[in-house]
Amino acid sequence: MLLIDREHKLQRQPLAVAIGFFDGVHSGHRFLIEQVREKAAKQGLASAVITFPVHPRKVLQKDYQPALLCGFDEKTGRLASTGVDHCICLDFTLELSRLSAKKFMKDILVDRFSTKTLVIGYDHRFGCNREDGFTDYRHYGNEMGIDVVEARELPGEEHVSSSRIRKLLDNGYIRKAAKLLSYNYTVSGKIVEGFKVGRTIGFPTANIQVRETYKVIPAFGVYAVYAHVDGQKYDGMLYIGKRPTLHNGENASLEVNLFGFDGDLYNKELTVEFIDFVRPDEKFANIDTLKKQIEGDKATVINVIKNYKRLDF
Repeated sequence: MLLIDREHKLQRQPLAVAIGFFDGVHSGHRFLIEQVREKAAKQGLASAVITFPVHPRKVLQKDYQPALLCGFDEKTGRLASTGVDHCICLDFTLELSRLSAKKFMKDILVDRFSTKTLVIGYDHRFGCNREDGFTDYRHYGNEMGIDVVEARELPGEEHVSSSRIRKLLDNGYIRKAAKLLSYNYTVSGKIVEGFKVGRTIGFPTANIQVRETYKVIPAFGVYAVYAHVDGQKYDGMLYIGKRPTLHNGENASLEVNLFGFDGDLYNKELTVEFIDFVRPDEKFANIDTLKKQIEGDKATVINVIKNYKRLDF
């Protein structure tokens, strides 16, 4: 996939295009992009997606704090995995937001990107205030020489959306979120110095400083995970929470215990891949009770990972 941004310009060639923010690049997005690729192949076009580096609502509302399933680098990486030919990174600006759908189609899709086919998600709208709908897009397309196609909805009874996946993660429904995403959810960051309590009770943990500011962090609790560091994958146990037994205040932390790892992780980049939720966060009477619980958690995590079967993504 060729990423088209300020540094890399797109050579003029006719395109089949879909537009969206594509947060998470979930199974619904993938089905849409599959249809773009099908149209492109049939019509002898290159396939492309147009997306934005910053959430449009963040541009329109400066104080808006988006909760995102992936940062821009992760998103473009997942878009590349769909097999689409080009990812066009379009800066969403106030000026762009003021364009009508017709003006956007003419100035951006036709004049700038030589779009010949536009595949519209069945529930997607664009243009100033989203005033127009699919019938209008078809009418404008006929005037401009764009074949405007309404995408088929993803088959099945499941409703797939980024907002639904965020809610699932907020409630710890990791396996359900993975099914809708079509991959296991991940969080990445740098390992920073922590409180070092874990090593005193036999469970040294690496404290993760999450890379993306707006990344969705799943519900507080204990998780079975894979931890990826220095090109190696380890089974692990992840804790997310405020460490109530240790009176840690309001500071939430992400701490992962890597099974079978012996070494220094400080300042290394690490990615945790969520496998399943084990239990919610809770406060224990004392450190000894906490230690006993963590021993039980580890046994549970080992069993979860041992019996883990990859979803049929």
